Amino acid sequence: MKQYLIDGLSPYDYERLKTYCDETFGQPSLGSIYWVKIDQSILTPIQKEHTECQPYYFALELDERYLSCELLVRIKKHIKCDCMGYADSKQREWFMDKVDGILNTLDITI
Repeated sequence: MKQYLIDGLSPYDYERLKTYCDETFGQPSLGSIYWVKIDQSILTPIQKEHTECQPYYFALELDERYLSCELLVRIKKHIKCDCMGYADSKQREWFMDKVDGILNTLDITI
């Protein structure tokens, strides 16, 4: 699995990230998975065409020791579709910038 991984979180960092994610992305599913909605402006042509599959998400897993950002564009309405797949460079950059922005906002330095 392709992912952007931030490890070495302190218990204090974890608690602040958890509070932020709960407030921003809603309660996690499957225990520690948050769904980060992808901005419409960076969808690929096939993702834009598949309006029935929208919205698209990235999965963000928060553990007490790490933050794992899966670089797979997912949908919640179907198990599989041609519009799902690994993020293109624009989507990867958007997601990594978003996560880095969260860390900066919370003044978490790793």
